[in-house]
Amino acid sequence: MGRNGETPSLAKRVAHVFGYNARILLKTAKSRLRHPAMPTLYASLVEHDPDRLTAAVTALRVHTSEQERETPFHTHRKGQLVVALHGAVTCETAQGMWIVPPQSAVWIPPGVPHSNRVTLDGEVCFLFIAAGSAHMPATCCTLGLNALLIQMICHLADLPPDYGPHERTARLAAVLVEELEHSQRHALPLHLPMPQNSRLREVARQLAEHPADRSTVAQWGRRQAMSERSFARFVQAETGMSFGRWRRQIHLMVALQGLASGSSVQRVSQDLGYDSVSAFITMFKKTLGKSPARYIAQRHAPLPAAPQAADSAPYFQPQRPTSWKPN
Repeated sequence: MGRNGETPSLAKRVAHVFGYNARILLKTAKSRLRHPAMPTLYASLVEHDPDRLTAAVTALRVHTSEQERETPFHTHRKGQLVVALHGAVTCETAQGMWIVPPQSAVWIPPGVPHSNRVTLDGEVCFLFIAAGSAHMPATCCTLGLNALLIQMICHLADLPPDYGPHERTARLAAVLVEELEHSQRHALPLHLPMPQNSRLREVARQLAEHPADRSTVAQWGRRQAMSERSFARFVQAETGMSFGRWRRQIHLMVALQGLASGSSVQRVSQDLGYDSVSAFITMFKKTLGKSPARYIAQRHAPLPAAPQAADSAPYFQPQRPTSWKPN
């Protein structure tokens, strides 16, 4: 959190790469005392290397006690699915940013340099999948997950990662991957393309840091010593979006970050400079199909408790009446 208790802006996450000093490491240690069975985001990167594990599919559950991010851009040989259980996650790559609301996930293909940030008191689950073990997209994307798939991922995180190909955990992993492949139909439009040009990156920083700024395309063009038409073409060529759509996407990501952190719809609407709450709700609903309050309420709905089965029981065990006898 910031000095005044405010959530750090999206732009500050884009513009700065933070290292870890003694203060961060101390807070990490304190968090681990409160959640001893769950590593922090930083500790998960330092202490857990999924590429060393022979199993094709493994999972790890992580808790954060503050606004925490991993060390700057790193890669895995395995693909990574970052599931936001509580709070929101922002994933950064060279191609852009992906926001992950609660009970959603971002898919990061193998070998893609990335860095993740989790909001205050967030909880995430990492799912690692070896290349060729699942038919997943070749580019990053945000996916909506159902409660069953989330529970399967969390359950896998509770099991030993060094399982054999014929064990019960391997069967769970196979079903999980099949369900995950079907989830690609529920991709969410939560990608913010980041331009390569430094001047336009500065525009993105200003838009995110001052989202209430309603300057026109012509005004932004003059600031860049361009005509309105040249600036509009410049944005389209760098981002693949019109300036209006690009700015709305920045607003949407800032809004989701604020809502996931507990800000009210009215507060977020004011921060984004909307003349009325209804105008903000209309923009949000047009993009995600639901009002902000309903969207966040559904994302914060409690997940059903995972069943506690005996280790010796098969993962799928049919229920038969007591009078049943084999032929």
